Parts: sequence; C-alpha cells; structure tokens
Amino acid sequence: MALRNGLLVHGPRYWAAAVRSDGEVLIASGRKPRFAVGPIGSLPLVRGVARLAESLAVLPAVRRGLPEARFAMEDGPSNVAILASTLLAAGARYRFRSVLAQEAVATTVGLLPTLVVLRTSPASVWHAVEHKSIAAYEAGGLDEVSHAADHAKEHPRCGSNLVLPLMLTTILANTALRLSGRRRSFRLRAAATAISLGAAVEIFVFAGRSPRHPVGRVVHGAGHAIQAAFVTREPGQDDLDVGRAAMERLLSVESEGS
Repeated sequence: MALRNGLLVHGPRYWAAAVRSDGEVLIASGRKPRFAVGPIGSLPLVRGVARLAESLAVLPAVRRGLPEARFAMEDGPSNVAILASTLLAAGARYRFRSVLAQEAVATTVGLLPTLVVLRTSPASVWHAVEHKSIAAYEAGGLDEVSHAADHAKEHPRCGSNLVLPLMLTTILANTALRLSGRRRSFRLRAAATAISLGAAVEIFVFAGRSPRHPVGRVVHGAGHAIQAAFVTREPGQDDLDVGRAAMERLLSVESEGS
C-alpha cells in the first residue's frame, strides 16, 4: 500500500512500513490483524470482504507504530476531490430516467476527481515504488530489489484492477436496491455493499488466476490504464531505497516469527 511519504507492505502475518520524514528513513513493523481465517478464508464473497477488512485494520496499527506515516488520502486536495466526487455522483443521478444509467454515470463520474488528484499526489510515486519493489522481489528475491528501478511501475496484481469490477458490482447492487423500493433500509444497503465488495474481489482474484481469459484481459486492461495514466509516477532512487527498507523489515520479521 502506497503511503503519502513511504511504503506499507503486508506479509502473511506481519506488516512493515518505511517513510521519509525530515530527511530520515523511519521504519516500523507489527503483527497483522487476521479476519480471513478458518471457514471465512475460503467462503466466496465473505473472504473478499474479510481480506479488505484486514487491510484497513492494519492502518491504525501503522499510525501507532509509525506516527510519522501519512496516508494517501489525508491531504487537503484529496479531501476536496472526494467531496467533488460525491457531489458529481449525486448530481448525475438526476440527469437520466433509467435507474441503471443513473447509477452507471454517477459511479463513473464520481471516480474521476479522485483519479485526477491522485495523478499529482506524492502517493503516486510511492505507488510506483510499491509495484517496482514487489516485481523485483518476485523476479529475484531481496537482492533484486536493489534493481527495482529496472522494473515496470505497473503491476498486474495492483488494486487498480479492482476498480472496474467494483464499479460494475456497485452499479448493479445499487440499481437492484433502488428498483426494489427499499433503498432506505440500512440493513439492505449494508448487505448490498458487502455483496458488491465480495463479488468484486472474486472477479479480481479470477482475473489474476486467469489473465488470458476475456474477463482477465478486460480487468487487467482497465487496471493497467488507470495505473499508467493516473496513479503511478516514476520514482527516484532515494524513493526506491525507502521501499527496499520496508521490504527488508517485512522479510526479517516474517522470518523471525516463523
């Protein structure tokens, strides 16, 4: 996960983060909260929501362990972009008669301001550090991370590949809820959100396992386009060194904990 000033990486049991603050590289690590365990870890739809919850639950631990860490969306322009996205999405729902068209346009238009802001955010550099570091490690282990600059800033398993599936499942879930006439029910809205998240993760995982399948090609094509155009920028060697520090700490604590 790209931070605003560094990199957060997850292993099977631990997290590690490295950030640059006042010219220094600061590093911290800790054990991950685990939700996708036992039957939950293998139950379709539920397992995806559990894994997303694990990723979010790490963030408070990172803040406690490394107070200097800054998350990607906690700056002023990002907050303005989120507000603009919400207003545009709400306005788009009044432009079409078809409920499906309303939801499709609202979801698409609502995403654009956030993507535009991310393009110029420092997090886009760290997003590229994340991809290059992971790609280098997968290609040749920790030693290859020293040559992360040689690897692409786009990665086939990036969370950007989740955007298109999540847009589609959200559009369908919201449309079904509105057509049912029960969209005011909090329980139904929560259930629809959970189902759309779970279904999107299942599509994401399927695309990763079957990249040559038409679904995999479409999902990865959209994700690659988002990465290349909006959410990654080429990092410098100093940035890549911070990424290596995070990777080294993670591998160290995973090894010590085994």
